[in-house]
Amino acid sequence: MFGLSPATRVFVAVDPIDMRKGFNGLFGLVRDSLGEDPLSGHLFVFTNRQQTRLKLLVFDGSGLWVCAKRLEKGRFAWPATHPGQSRITLRPGELALLLNGIDLTQAKPRPWFRGLSAA
Repeated sequence: MFGLSPATRVFVAVDPIDMRKGFNGLFGLVRDSLGEDPLSGHLFVFTNRQQTRLKLLVFDGSGLWVCAKRLEKGRFAWPATHPGQSRITLRPGELALLLNGIDLTQAKPRPWFRGLSAA
């Protein structure tokens, strides 16, 4: 398995893709459309037009992983973008929210330190 460290960047492709693409097709999209190095160890996320399926591409140091998820009901809450934008960057925690169907615009970050209560 591959792990995501805090240094791992997550790139989300804005435009939908043909989900029949495999290793080579996704590799080419990362290189040509997103302008990134597919062998960087960063994670790349793609969706279909209906946003009911997604694919992840990541290089773990010895080979490429392609992972896929298909929703049986509903759609992934794909992040909003600006015109002309080909990708957005997420933190690993935001990727977990996206994969679990949580709308990133509705999620609110929690403070990491709540302070000590007086006893």
